[in-house]
Amino acid sequence: MASLIDKINAYKASSDRKASPEKKRIHAQATKELEESGIAKGLKKGDHAPDFTLPDATGRDVSLSDQLAEGPVILSFYRGGWCPYCNLELRAYQRVLPEIKNAGAELIAISPQTPDASLSTKEEDELDFFVLSDEGGEIARAYDLLFKLPDELIELYKKSGIDLPAHNGNESWELPKPATFVVNRQGTIVFSHVDSDYKKRTDPEEVIAIIKALQ
Repeated sequence: MASLIDKINAYKASSDRKASPEKKRIHAQATKELEESGIAKGLKKGDHAPDFTLPDATGRDVSLSDQLAEGPVILSFYRGGWCPYCNLELRAYQRVLPEIKNAGAELIAISPQTPDASLSTKEEDELDFFVLSDEGGEIARAYDLLFKLPDELIELYKKSGIDLPAHNGNESWELPKPATFVVNRQGTIVFSHVDSDYKKRTDPEEVIAIIKALQ
């Protein structure tokens, strides 16, 4: 079976063929400016993972500390169910969820979407792990991931039918950088991957190897 990275590369190639030069320019410029800005660099390996309690897709509260009491936790911050790269990543994690569970770990996916929007993502992608709603981006900010989209990209999203205010329940036009953290039972981040390019993700198999090494 193709890896997540293979699937992302295939989707990116297909998308690039269809996208207008102007659309590609706006996305490339936004990514370059975000990287050069130095904001939202994300927490690093060795940092303490801030605790949180967030609602899942059904409105039930889930806390990081409760899950760490049972074993290590994989935190996957994603942009939203409207993002095809995020959906590819979430589905890839669903495929390897038995391996994650067998290694004694838990998986938590977090986005700025409302619980209703998170429920749609969970149902459409048939996800059996925690899908939490970080409305307002408070937790993404605590993990140094939150940034505001530039005006040119906001206009492009609007023209493309991506209604972030409807998905996220506010008019901030803020998103987290997609990020993957592995947190050990002591609450320390032992792996961190954060990239200004939202198309770059960590393959779940790499994350599983890190989890197994903690045993």
